Amino acid sequence: MSYIGHNAARIRERIHQAAVRAGRNAEAVRLIAVTKSVGQAEIRELWNAGIREMAENRVERGSVVVPDSPKGITWRLIGPLQRRKTLEALRWFHAFDAVDRVAVAETLQRRCDELDLTVPILLEVNVSGEASKHGFAPSELDQALREIRPLDRLKLEGLMTMAPWGAEEKILRTVFRTLRQLAEARGLHEISMGMSDDFEIAVEEGSTMVRIGRALFEAPVADTTCVHDK
Repeated sequence: MSYIGHNAARIRERIHQAAVRAGRNAEAVRLIAVTKSVGQAEIRELWNAGIREMAENRVERGSVVVPDSPKGITWRLIGPLQRRKTLEALRWFHAFDAVDRVAVAETLQRRCDELDLTVPILLEVNVSGEASKHGFAPSELDQALREIRPLDRLKLEGLMTMAPWGAEEKILRTVFRTLRQLAEARGLHEISMGMSDDFEIAVEEGSTMVRIGRALFEAPVADTTCVHDK
């Protein structure tokens, strides 16, 4: 097994243990591989490890990674979608996990109508309220849902958020728990939260999709211990 396969197996085990701690079924949590920093060799190793959902955060990466990747991968766009790039995005991506404005959803609807497509989407929610993050404020969510739910080319499945980087556990749990409560109260079943540094906490708080990049691709550290003859 390659080190990527080993990492994937280890992450799956950590997901399982986190789910057990929370009294959840681990099979309800999907591992999404974030491939923004790697090439085809690593993507094929992910495929060999049984991972079938992969993600990029920039539309432009679609033309780089998708054409030569193994067939059968669901490619997810996890970064913000600019309206002018919607047609290009629909060429490469199967799901859109960071819809952060009603206008973006409306453009996506029009383009899908033109192409006779239906695509799954998640709405990004800026639970932490950080100015640097995209997404609807929690207070804006209900109005956004009223405007987006009638768009019949968009299959609204759930919500996504990003927790503050490097935050203490108490803050992470508050952010993740809030997103789960927002989703559950609105009948949305997908909850995308948790990355390499915090996915176990996210699983404990109800995540159904964890987005893992760095932890999948970390090479094992070489043993530099010197052995001297006596």
